[in-house]
Amino acid sequence: MNSTKLLRFSTIPECHRAVGLPSPAHPLISVIRMEDVNMPIAEIPFRVIYDFYTISLKKASPARYKYGQQTGDFDEGVLFFMSPGQVFGIDLPIDLKEVRQPEGWMILIHPDFLWNTPLAKNIKKYDFFNYSVNEALYLSDKEEAMLTAITDQIEREYNTNIDAFSQQVIIAQLELLLTYSERFYQRQFITRKASGHELLTRLEDFLSAYFNSGALASKGLPSVTLIAETLNISPGYLSSLLKSLTGQSTQQHLHDKLIELAKEKLSTTNLSISEIAYELGFEHLQSFSKLFKTKTSFSPLEFRHSFN
Repeated sequence: MNSTKLLRFSTIPECHRAVGLPSPAHPLISVIRMEDVNMPIAEIPFRVIYDFYTISLKKASPARYKYGQQTGDFDEGVLFFMSPGQVFGIDLPIDLKEVRQPEGWMILIHPDFLWNTPLAKNIKKYDFFNYSVNEALYLSDKEEAMLTAITDQIEREYNTNIDAFSQQVIIAQLELLLTYSERFYQRQFITRKASGHELLTRLEDFLSAYFNSGALASKGLPSVTLIAETLNISPGYLSSLLKSLTGQSTQQHLHDKLIELAKEKLSTTNLSISEIAYELGFEHLQSFSKLFKTKTSFSPLEFRHSFN
């Protein structure tokens, strides 16, 4: 049985050499065609860390992909996004009968390529770079064709003579690809609404159990990371899904649930405002009063008096 190898690529040329490809035409950005990759079966399984961004379209592969603590295998066109430092793995099914050459492409973008451009900062707003493998983007044939056309244009641009406009043109193409990807993710949230609502139900069940357990007083609000781990999804995907379904971020959703509980205690118990603040996990009464007034336009005392 093969042991799992851990590889780390700091540069794009290193990655090219590892998969049997010639040096890239540009050291800071490259498009790899999956059919050109020469990765011996003996090298699988492996785990790899890239010190650069990757956008990968993979399809028709026997391999199982792993990142973000999740594993999945896909035959249709699926788009993965990874930021620098994430661990990505490839395994092969135990019952593999034949080896098929994977199809698709992979864009490698070193952070230095983005330096001194708006995308260097803006790329961090795309939460899907930190999604898990089971949260990948499933593309329709039309969507896949659109993104592949943009990828082809990026490849053509850096393969021509590099000039003062090359980086600007490629950055514009990358921004277009990311914008389309964000649109397609919104479409996916809608078309897979049933699974989204099932996840929302699980979230509500978790929050109800957490709030009723008395954990607020001892531990405070559950972190977004804890909630995501409990639901077996990534924090970024949870926030994006909630934004699509409810119009709120995870933190806003938590605060709304907290305020609803505060209203219940203010209107149905004789607990003091300070006691309620403590039970809800606030160390300082002022913090509780400020959040309550922001959400309701009333102070806790004014809200309580409205019931008398």
